[in-house]
This record gives sequence, C-alpha cells and structure tokens, in this order.
Amino acid sequence: MVVPAKDASGAPGAGAELPSAATLHRAVQVLLAGGLVAFPTETVYGLGADADQVGAVAAIFRAKGRPPAHPLILHVAQAAAVASWTSAVPEPARVLMERFWPGPLTLILPRSARAGDVVTGGQDTVGLRCPAHPWAQALLRAFGAARADPTVALAAPSANRYGRISPTSAAHVRADLGQKPDGRLDLILDGGACTLGIESTIVDFATGVARVLRPGSIRLEQIRLALGAQVLSASDAEPAPRTSGRVRGHYAPGKPLELVEPGALAARIGELGADKAGVLAPSDTQLGVRPSALALRLTAAADAPAYARELYEYLHQLDESTAQILLVATPPHGSEWEAIHDRLGRAAAGSAGPIIDAD
Repeated sequence: MVVPAKDASGAPGAGAELPSAATLHRAVQVLLAGGLVAFPTETVYGLGADADQVGAVAAIFRAKGRPPAHPLILHVAQAAAVASWTSAVPEPARVLMERFWPGPLTLILPRSARAGDVVTGGQDTVGLRCPAHPWAQALLRAFGAARADPTVALAAPSANRYGRISPTSAAHVRADLGQKPDGRLDLILDGGACTLGIESTIVDFATGVARVLRPGSIRLEQIRLALGAQVLSASDAEPAPRTSGRVRGHYAPGKPLELVEPGALAARIGELGADKAGVLAPSDTQLGVRPSALALRLTAAADAPAYARELYEYLHQLDESTAQILLVATPPHGSEWEAIHDRLGRAAAGSAGPIIDAD
C-alpha cells in the first residue's frame, strides 16, 4: 500500500510504503509484552514502549541512560486520544491540533491520572504528539486494535543514548543502541530515512499562553498565524516544564564540535592541521586546503529544509570519521534556520564536556 503525498506539515511524500502485516504483528507483540521498539517518525526515530506499562516505560530510561526526572513525549494515533491523557485542553491547543496534526508538533498540557509519574518525570504536565509518518501511524493503530483501545499511546523519545546525536535512520539506531541479544532494544523497524530530520516543535500551554519551548520545522510565525494571537518564545533561562531537548548540551557527537563563521574556517583549519579536521560547510566556502587533505569534507545543503533533513546524518558521518575535531560552518540566519541553530548550538555544548541535566 502506498500512502498519498501530503503537504509540508511534515508528513512523508508519495511512495512511502507501510510495513507488512507480519512486521506490525511482531512489533505489537513486543509492545504488549512490555518490550522496546524503535520506529521511524517524520522527525527522528523514536524508542517506543506502552505508555500504560510502568515497567516498559522505565526500560526506556535504562536503555538510553536517560535521567528519570526527564519526561517523555507520548505519541498517539489521533487527536481524539488526547482527552485520555490530559485533564484539560485549551482551545488554542485544539486549534494547533487541527492545523498541524498529524505532524511534527508536541503540545505540553495538564496531565490526567493516566499519564503517570514515570512518563511525566513527576510534573503536572504531559507532552503529546500525533506523528505523521505512515509507519508510526500504522504501529499506533495496530497497537490500539490489539489493546481494543484507540486512545493508547507510545512513550517514545529519540532512539539514541541520552544527549547524543539523534537517529534519522535505522542504521543510526543499530549503531548506537542495537537490537538484542547484543544490543539494548527488542526490535528496530526500518522505515527508511526520516523526512524532516529534526525533532518536533514543542509548544507549552502550562501557563495558559502558548510558548515555543523547542523550535522545529513548524516555525513560531506559523503558530502565531494559526492562533491569531501572541505566542511566546521561551529561553532556556525561563521557568518552564522540563521537556525533551532543552538541556544545554544535547544532540552531541563524541568528538569536540565547533561552530565557526565561514570566513574564519580556513584559519581554524590551519591552526588545527587539515588531517585533524572534519568539516561541514557550503560548497563555496574557502577552506585554505584541498578537500582531500581533510579528515572528512561534507558539503552542507543550501536550503534550510534540506539541511535539517541531513543534519544528524552529517553529524554521524563526522563523528565516525578519523577527524579529531569537527568544524561546522555557522549556517545562515532567519526563522527557517532557527531550529538548526538550536540543535547545532546544543551539539557543540554537549561535545565540550559531560551532559548536565537541567530542571
């Protein structure tokens, strides 16, 4: 079966095929038994467990090495499931669900009793998302059918070790977490490369006013336009619910990463020595050396959507190279590049030392 092409909300385009019935059955059986299944979404690969099983959700934290106070995002098949996991849904949140779901948007809402402490990190809010990827939708619907409950949810952070580079392919998941018996996961579903490549936009309604806590492919101005009202952009320093991807050091490679202005790259390469540097920069950037002299030379995409789609693949390749230090040319500025700057800034901070969680 082929899923029709959808719009730029983040859904896959034409040609994205659904998993086989046998693959879905196996994945559902793993979830029912309390196991962990990595699956593709339009943003990054998620590490899914039955959100109603405390032991299964706890296994996510062990597999990732994730701090237990750091909440998880719940993935649901449809907006109608939200009422089961929240105690209230403000009207502006409903507007965003109607406009952007299924798609790369997470909403922070007051939690219901069903959203337990193991999911929320003990907070009184819960994060909810309805993914657009056909494999994610098929898995959620098959799991709901097996449970005879269309309101089921999968707790699903990114399928990588906590704080490290997010996975946008099954190969990334296999290399980082792996599948049992040698790895940490019960099953990895290979649905191809993710179509957006960066995590969902997170909008918080805990204070009654919409606040963007994490930028993503759905931009601040799109949310303002949809709501016809003020939308805040929260800094890391502002009090806010703990949410995914907001610690200072995150999305980080194992090697030091530096953001360098394009005009300063040649000098920085000269300081380090070309054979020690892995470089990501636009094709016309002056590097001062032949590309073959570098440990690795990757060409950055010129437009923001393509750059975002390849961002984590770029970082994985750089990290796996022989380079001792990773140099990334600072991307252009503008609203369409905001999420990319956010991810690269945190990647650079996380690569500089141990990852420290934040309240």
